[in-house]
Amino acid sequence: MAAHLELRHLRYFVAVAEELHFGRAAERLHMAQPPLSQQIRRLEELIGTPLFDRTSRRVLLTEAGTAFLERSRRLLDQAASDVDEAARIGRGEQGRFDIGFITSAIPLGITERIRAFRALYPAVHVQLHEGYTSLILDRLLAREIDMGVVRDSEPHPAITLTTLATEPFVAVVPNDHPAAGLTVLEAGMLRDDDFVFYPRAAGEQAYLRNLEPCRQAGYEPRVVQEASSWVTILHLVGAGLGVSIAPASAALNLPAGVRTVPLAGVHPRSEVQLVQRANDARAIITNFLRVPGSLTPTLTPGAEPVPGSAQG
Repeated sequence: MAAHLELRHLRYFVAVAEELHFGRAAERLHMAQPPLSQQIRRLEELIGTPLFDRTSRRVLLTEAGTAFLERSRRLLDQAASDVDEAARIGRGEQGRFDIGFITSAIPLGITERIRAFRALYPAVHVQLHEGYTSLILDRLLAREIDMGVVRDSEPHPAITLTTLATEPFVAVVPNDHPAAGLTVLEAGMLRDDDFVFYPRAAGEQAYLRNLEPCRQAGYEPRVVQEASSWVTILHLVGAGLGVSIAPASAALNLPAGVRTVPLAGVHPRSEVQLVQRANDARAIITNFLRVPGSLTPTLTPGAEPVPGSAQG
């Protein structure tokens, strides 16, 4: 019989238990007294025991009624809390928000946007997942993350891409490299050098675009060492294992023994992109995109924000 118990029965019971008067309880509930009395009798039938001692002069709680009052209040409070939580989640004000990101996007302001979002929505648990572009896209499609910040992503029908910033590529060389003292460098000067680069599987389009200056100079770079992050690549260059070509922001924090040199000529530029599942209209996504402020406040020299994209 307990399966037929409804929250309204609990609200009726609590009102009568607190007022100890059916008339006042009915007024408090904005209902007539006879239906209220009927509902309390129905509740007692469902439970199988009287909850009130009634006389013509007074209404008192039975021992069972006293115990049930505490539990009724707890159940009503929990139900109200659950309803509020569901509403907050629906409004994007609570819950979990998973963001994948490439390390080289950090200087472009993604962490500032996340900090601002956390300040506006402290009940949302933001979880960050570092990775390279292809991994972030796979996790987005698998619904393991909600949004990603990637570089030079290939178009996909199930993903919406928004370009956040474009920036040039630079040559990365050890300090003792013949080109280290130049103010500008022709990509062809690196023809005979070994290259340190990330795996092609990390992102096909990014891989091809990043090394396009070499192909425009008429050669295929000789990659002798791979690494999964630009931080590692820069350190390997500093250790003398080769040279590289990197997006300008990826080479902002250089380790000792490494120099960057701008590339001469007109080359493709790297794009940092915000990715989300197409038609994902959840409020938590919209709230993140509406966080005020630029997503690219610390662009490197030569980097260009895309007009209209800074607001997400």
